[in-house]
Amino acid sequence: MQTSDKIKVGVIGVGALGRHHARLYNLSENADVVGIFDVNTENAQKVADEFNLKVYTDMSELANDCEALSVAVPATYHMKTALPLIEMGKHVLVEKPLAATVEEGKVMVEAAQKYNVVFGVGHTERFNPAMDNLVTHRGTTCFIEVHRLAPYPPPRPGQHRRGTEVSVVHDLMIHDLDLILDIVDSEIERFDAVGTAVLSDSEDIVNVRIKFKNGACANVTASRISEDLQRRFRVFQDDAYISMDYGNNCGVVVKKNKIGLARKKVNLDPKNALAAELEDFIEAIKKTKAGGKVVHPKVSGAEGLRALQLAEDIVTEIRRYNKKYANLHNENSVKN
Repeated sequence: MQTSDKIKVGVIGVGALGRHHARLYNLSENADVVGIFDVNTENAQKVADEFNLKVYTDMSELANDCEALSVAVPATYHMKTALPLIEMGKHVLVEKPLAATVEEGKVMVEAAQKYNVVFGVGHTERFNPAMDNLVTHRGTTCFIEVHRLAPYPPPRPGQHRRGTEVSVVHDLMIHDLDLILDIVDSEIERFDAVGTAVLSDSEDIVNVRIKFKNGACANVTASRISEDLQRRFRVFQDDAYISMDYGNNCGVVVKKNKIGLARKKVNLDPKNALAAELEDFIEAIKKTKAGGKVVHPKVSGAEGLRALQLAEDIVTEIRRYNKKYANLHNENSVKN
C-alpha cells in the first residue's frame, strides 16, 4: 500500500491505554502515525522514543496535520479534548465512556453529525473473539448474567488511580451494558441497582438487574476492588446456554437437540480486540472518504451515548437509594 493511501492519524493521551493506540496504529498497514500529544511531556517522549514517533507540544498543531485522532485521556476531559477536534472536521475515536456525563456526550454526538465526521467510541469488548462467538449463536435471549471483577487500580504519581475519576459503572460495567443493549435489542422496562464506594470517591462495586420490554433480563456485577480478575458473560437463550470467559478466550455452548442436550467446548482464536477496533475505525473513514457519506464504525457515537445514558441512570438510582437509607439510619440514630 502506498503511504498516500494511508489515513494520517494522531493520538492524544498516551498513558496506559493511549500508548497501545500509538503502538497499534504504528503497526497498521492502513495508518500513518503523524505524532502524539500528552500533557505529560516526559511520558509522551518515552512513548515516542519507544515507537519512533514525533511528539507535538500543541494539540491543535497535531490535529492540523491529521485526518483522524484517538482520544485516550481521562473521561472527565473527553468533551474538552474531542469537541475542538470534531469542530475542525477531524474523525475521532474516543475511549469509553463517551463522556463523563450524558449532556457532554450529546454535545459531542450532535457536533459529529453537524460536521459530518466519523465518530467512534472505544468499547473494545465488541471486538472480543468471545463476542464473535455469541453473535454466531445469536438466538432469543432470555437471561444474561455478567461478572466483571478487577483489582483496585495501582497508584499513579501526581494523578488519580486510572478509571477512578468516574464510577465503576462508567469505568468497567459500561462495557457489558453496551454488549447487553446490542444483544437484547429491546427497550428497558425497569432496573434495580445497588452499589457502594469503598476505596474511591465513587462506586467501586455495583450490581444491577435489568428487565427489558421483550421479557429478557440481565443481572450484571462489576467491581474494581476484587482480589481476582474475572470477565464472564453467560447467555441463556430459548434453546441454548452460552458461557464465555472473554478474559481467557474460552467457553462452552450447550444446545437442545432431538435427543437432549449437546455440549461443545469453545476455544476461541485469540486476537487483539483493540487492534481490530482501530482497523474498524480506519475502514469507516476510508469508506466515508470514498462515498462522500459518513459510514459509522462498529460502535458509533450514538451507541456510546446509549450505553452512557444507561450507566448514568444506574448511578443516579444507586445514589438515590443510598441517600434514602442513609437518611433513615440517621433518623433512627437520633431517635435512639
